Amino acid sequence: MAKTESFRASLDKQPREVASMFDGVARRYDLTNTVLSGGRDRYWRRATRAALALRPGERVLDLAAGTAVSTAELRKSGAWCVATDFSQGMLSAGRSRQVPMVAGDAMALPFADDVFDAVTISFGLRNVADTGLALREMLRVTKPGGRLVVCEFSTPVIPGFRTIYMEYLMRALPRIASAVSSNPDAYVYLAESIRAWPSQSQLALKLTDAGWSAVKWRNLTGGVVALHRGYKFG
Repeated sequence: MAKTESFRASLDKQPREVASMFDGVARRYDLTNTVLSGGRDRYWRRATRAALALRPGERVLDLAAGTAVSTAELRKSGAWCVATDFSQGMLSAGRSRQVPMVAGDAMALPFADDVFDAVTISFGLRNVADTGLALREMLRVTKPGGRLVVCEFSTPVIPGFRTIYMEYLMRALPRIASAVSSNPDAYVYLAESIRAWPSQSQLALKLTDAGWSAVKWRNLTGGVVALHRGYKFG
């Protein structure tokens, strides 16, 4: 494993840099996320599962699954779920969850065409170097009639709250992370990447441009997070 102390990826999102950064935060990743979100991460995972409307026996790809905490949530539906991430350290940290795991890059998924009933990616699309390519890869591996749900940090819709939130991102978040994370510098990248991410409507256009149909979104926690859903028709 690469040494990652005092290391964070740059916003050009080179895959090797980003994977190495996540290897460095894997040990305390789930705890840090719960602290930084005030426990809302659990609600966001449940909302993602509900948006997917999974049925027992369906095949689901959980992309950028990290330690597979999201995959374990999806599995409650009775669907067969596989966790995929490009960080070996993150997957190793989640081995105790006993779900199928496959190391893989969102821009070159190691799966055949038309094999999944549903694909989801939570807080990971923002870390991909080529968003459009990743969305097209997700479309490729989804069965006709299947669906995608993207859970990602977004733009708060309440003006006053938006200002407070951005201040939290750039000032408070790195300080809190320094107390609980195994690699606090990585959370400076986290804050910067959230600020640079497209708005809800801009991301919806990216999904449509990649070939997804009937794209809609729903704001969670005042727009701190948004769920985008699309379908593969034809």
